[in-house]
Amino acid sequence: MTGFGRAEGIFEGKKITIELKSLNSKSFDLNIRIPLRYKEKEFEVRKYLNDTIFRGKVDCYINCENIEDVNDVKINQDIVKAYINQLREISPNAEEWEYLKMAIRMPEAINGKPAELNDDEWQFLLSLVKEAVAKFVDFRKTEGANLHEELSKNLKNIEENLAKVIPYEEERMIAVKERYQNTLKEFENVDETRFYQEMAYYTEKLDISEEKVRLAQHLKYYNEVMKNEELNGKKLGFISQEIGREINTLGSKANHHEIQKLVVMMKDDLEKIKEQTLNVL
Repeated sequence: MTGFGRAEGIFEGKKITIELKSLNSKSFDLNIRIPLRYKEKEFEVRKYLNDTIFRGKVDCYINCENIEDVNDVKINQDIVKAYINQLREISPNAEEWEYLKMAIRMPEAINGKPAELNDDEWQFLLSLVKEAVAKFVDFRKTEGANLHEELSKNLKNIEENLAKVIPYEEERMIAVKERYQNTLKEFENVDETRFYQEMAYYTEKLDISEEKVRLAQHLKYYNEVMKNEELNGKKLGFISQEIGREINTLGSKANHHEIQKLVVMMKDDLEKIKEQTLNVL
């Protein structure tokens, strides 16, 4: 959800600049800074950004500056002169600049009311907002392509490490069986039937075949959603949680140091996936 877009243009002596930035967020969170001149259009700008950006902590900065000698401020000279004359009568010994300083502060001495925002200027502003959003979306697409590549690599790493578990499974069960047999040799009159019942119980308890199948399915599903669905960030987040559950269960039932190493490596790739998934819309 990180992104950046910028657009600028000139309208009747005013340079208007739009800048958009965003970071990760579970929802759409907009902070907008807009000149007083365009304040009446803030709601419409917010709605457009909400409808096109969808998610992310977004900062929108709109700036307007005069680049030509555009002077909307007018001094009412006749009124100012009248004020000066009256002030001189009241205090004839003051400095001339003091009269002017006081007169310019009097009511109606300055008419600085700016021209109202017209539809042409609003449409120009809106076109710049759309241009900035288009560049913002292009930036996201570029970031998304890189993110897709990274996620695919991490998924493949987990798949490869899961495949490496298979050779250790039989070795693990043989080691468990031998350990129990060696322990039982220290006892007399061992009930063989009971022994094999216990072995069957522990074998079932340590069996990881279901976890392997479910983990493989979750990895496949994550890949499918990532490739085929739009606005899939939240769904990918849920799937990554399920992947984590299966890896954790695999680790707790492993009872084999080599499998444990593979589980640690899978967890490392999963953490990268979770972190990167936060940046998916």
